[in-house]
Amino acid sequence: MKTEIAARRQPIRERWPLRQVSTAYWFEALKKWSWVLIRFVLIFGISFVIIYPILLKLSIAFKSREDLYDSTVIWVPQSLTLENFKLVYQAMNYPAVLLNTLLLSGIVMILTTMTCVLAGYGFSRIRMRGSGLLFAAVVFTILVPSHTIMVPLYLNFKSFDILGIFALVRGEPLNLINTYWPFVLSAALGMGVKTGLYVYIFRQFFKGIPREIEEAAYVDGANYFATFLRVVLPNAVPAMVTVMLFSFVWQWNDSFFTNMYLNEPKVMSSMMASSGYSIATFLSGGGQAEMLRYVQDPFFMSMMMNTSVLMAILPLIVLYLFVQRHFVESVERSGLVG
Repeated sequence: MKTEIAARRQPIRERWPLRQVSTAYWFEALKKWSWVLIRFVLIFGISFVIIYPILLKLSIAFKSREDLYDSTVIWVPQSLTLENFKLVYQAMNYPAVLLNTLLLSGIVMILTTMTCVLAGYGFSRIRMRGSGLLFAAVVFTILVPSHTIMVPLYLNFKSFDILGIFALVRGEPLNLINTYWPFVLSAALGMGVKTGLYVYIFRQFFKGIPREIEEAAYVDGANYFATFLRVVLPNAVPAMVTVMLFSFVWQWNDSFFTNMYLNEPKVMSSMMASSGYSIATFLSGGGQAEMLRYVQDPFFMSMMMNTSVLMAILPLIVLYLFVQRHFVESVERSGLVG
């Protein structure tokens, strides 16, 4: 038995020096390790770009004002404190702002998902003349900058009217500025943030569902809408989860439309734009000179801004911890990665 094993090993030992001097062998080895090095550099670089700002904000948020002006303190504070979080919590009226943001993002998420799932299913199943051009126009909305439609949207919701009905009844159009109605109407009518992307996701997902499933439902006597609700929609849960999470997070972080429609900082993203001045006003008690003293201090304003940003993204981090597994599975099954 030992003789047979030794006989089998002998050719391998004889071929090993030949592999070492082979140019192809070393070329393959070099290519393999080069790819490993490139992947390591890319992953490390991307992780650094993402994690470094968060670590910097954490370091600044837990510093006291003494550590902030101490040149020897760089990353680790000498004394950890939660005073900054308490101050931001009180000055920003955090519970009310958090509740408003959750309510607005939740309503927009539901309406956007309902609108886009219907549009995506229609584009994937209904064939008519010009449907391809219409779908291209929907996808093209992803590329249109929001600044190009800022003025028409603002004027539309500033003097909102439907065929002159409101002007006839009330004597003047409705002013929807500084309300949540612009967000609700935009989401319900498929004009919300990144709507073109959501329609594209649903359309590609529905194209992967076999038509035989729907035809079997038609044979059993189900009508068009019953087939959609009872057969197609349950199979579209992965795409729906993906769109709902994207819609919720993008509405939560949106600052362009919230600052355009809302005159007062009622939601988290608009509150972030004026958090420094709000905190300075809260500390000064409304005194102009005292407020300017806080505002003109760049270190203090930076500390307050970093703390407020952390408190703004904290609910999203908690949400992602709960839905991480479902989100990853939904992205993979919806084909968004590919």
